[in-house]
Amino acid sequence: MDELLNHTASRIALSASGIFFMTGLLTGVWKYLCMRRHQSAEAPHYVNTAHRAALMYAFSAQLLAVFAAISAFSNLVNTIAVIPPLLFFGIAILHYVQLGLTTDSNNSLRDSPDKAKDYLILNILAIAEVGGFSVLLCGFFLRLLA
Repeated sequence: MDELLNHTASRIALSASGIFFMTGLLTGVWKYLCMRRHQSAEAPHYVNTAHRAALMYAFSAQLLAVFAAISAFSNLVNTIAVIPPLLFFGIAILHYVQLGLTTDSNNSLRDSPDKAKDYLILNILAIAEVGGFSVLLCGFFLRLLA
């Protein structure tokens, strides 16, 4: 357990995990309140999405923390690798909460006023998330082989 607390990257990821999990719990309450008020006991699409994403990203952040703690790379490299995925996880959750508050759409990409900007953001997101975890995964395998 100390491995997780002795590395900056792991501490950042675990902190983010706690924030994401609490967001998941709070959006779960929001979802429940929406369901109570709705005639067919349903919550808006993006309220559901925000709730599920926050819970999913909470556990994803824990996985990042574990891989960062056991990576063969330096604390600096692991910290740099952890931050972009966590940043985009948080941005996604905030975006879903914002869409849940508006209830204007059940498909934000289809209904986007600026699809080119959205596609650019999604491309950057994919590179950041896959790239960051790739570094941690390589660090894990290097540690296994050492």
